[in-house]
Amino acid sequence: MSIERVKTYFEKYGMKDRILEFQVSSATVELAAAALHCEPQRIAKTLSFMVDERVVLICTAGDAKIDNPKYKAQFGTKAKMLSGDQVEELTGHAVGGVCPFGIKEGVDVYLDISLKRFETVYPACGSSNSAIELTIPELEKYSNPEGWIDVCKGY
Repeated sequence: MSIERVKTYFEKYGMKDRILEFQVSSATVELAAAALHCEPQRIAKTLSFMVDERVVLICTAGDAKIDNPKYKAQFGTKAKMLSGDQVEELTGHAVGGVCPFGIKEGVDVYLDISLKRFETVYPACGSSNSAIELTIPELEKYSNPEGWIDVCKGY
C-alpha cells in the first residue's frame, strides 16, 4: 500500500508518528477538512498531470483551481490531468491519497503559491484516510519540489 511507502519515507526523518489516519474517508478536500476539523483551503491537494512525456504533481491549496492560461505559461502546454487509471500506476498513489511523498522516481513536484497563505497545511499520505500537518517550510523540504509556481486561481 502506498501509505506504507509514505510511512517509510517519513520514518527516515523521524516523522512517521506525525501521520494521521482516520476512521473516515479524507479522499476529497471536503472530507479531509471534516476529518481534520479545519478549513478546506488548508488541505494541500495534490493534482497529477502529464506534461509532454513526464508526470507532474502540483500541490495546491484546497480552495484553488488550476488557471489554464497560467498553467500554459508555466509548462508550455494545455493542462492534461492523468486519468484515474493512470494516477496510481504513474505516481505510486491512488486517487484520494495522492501526495508528494514516497512517489515513483521521475515524477516532478511543484508547489503552488496558493499554499503560502498558511502556517500549516494538510497533504494526504498515500491513502484515502490519511494526512500530515506540515509547516510550509516542512512541506517544501519533504516534498523536494522543483520549485514554487503560480498556476491557480479562485483562492
